[in-house]
Amino acid sequence: MTLRITIDIFSGRPNPVVTVDGHEAKDLLERLAAPRKPAAASPPRRPTGTLGYRGLIIEQVDSKRDRKFPRAFRVAAGHLYGVDVSRPVADSSVEDFVCGSTGPIRFAPGGPRLSEYCLEEIRRFHHVIRHYHWRHHRHPHRIHCHCAPLYEPQWWNDGGPIQWSNNCYNYASDYRSDTFAQPGLAAGAEYQQLQCPDVRNGAIADQLILAPKKNKCPKEGHLVALVVAPNSDFHWYRKGRNGYWSHKPGGTPVTNVDNSGNPIPDPRTADRGGYTDFCSFMIVMHGHIKLR
Repeated sequence: MTLRITIDIFSGRPNPVVTVDGHEAKDLLERLAAPRKPAAASPPRRPTGTLGYRGLIIEQVDSKRDRKFPRAFRVAAGHLYGVDVSRPVADSSVEDFVCGSTGPIRFAPGGPRLSEYCLEEIRRFHHVIRHYHWRHHRHPHRIHCHCAPLYEPQWWNDGGPIQWSNNCYNYASDYRSDTFAQPGLAAGAEYQQLQCPDVRNGAIADQLILAPKKNKCPKEGHLVALVVAPNSDFHWYRKGRNGYWSHKPGGTPVTNVDNSGNPIPDPRTADRGGYTDFCSFMIVMHGHIKLR
């Protein structure tokens, strides 16, 4: 039996993926089994597009699968979510186990720093679950930014190859490369460190233009914003025609709310989770950039 575990945590970078088999796979499935005592309450609703940790995606990748589990499912906040199933798991701390220093995450590149970051983000995610605002927001229809792309989430949110192969940088730039684009890669100047200057310079190499520190629509092109979770990941937002911002956290759906479920009039004041460093506003000139 072999399990592939994707830690759904990054927005700009590809997520960490590890594989376990044999006794480790069996132990993990035992932790993920249904609890002996049925749950009294229904599983919590999961925000579908937040920054930071969003759960574990677990896939049974060989023919010796355990049929008590779906072939692929997600584990988040101590609950299992799959096709036609949502329930608690026997070990409510299983996510801490997977991301702990002795858990399967030890096989992923990144070492102790990745483990520490994941554990910190799991705690943050549990806070999001408790405090996320599920109310529906009406954004104004007045056009503020004539050159900005339309907010058309359905074009990106196909639940398949488009959604999973394009990240925040693709969405912010309105450039579908299907490669989970990395700043500077197409120009041979990919960032080397996950800090504002490096990621910003990679974007400049891709022909994005540094903008003044003002949340103001340009006369040509559209406005985007770069933020960083220091030494861990980067994330991009883009400003829409109505003056509000939207974004696409990694392979998750496009959304126009922040980590608290609120609209985003300015990414500098939005709830960005662990993406604490606001780097800069930049301008995307349509037809001038190339991402890879």
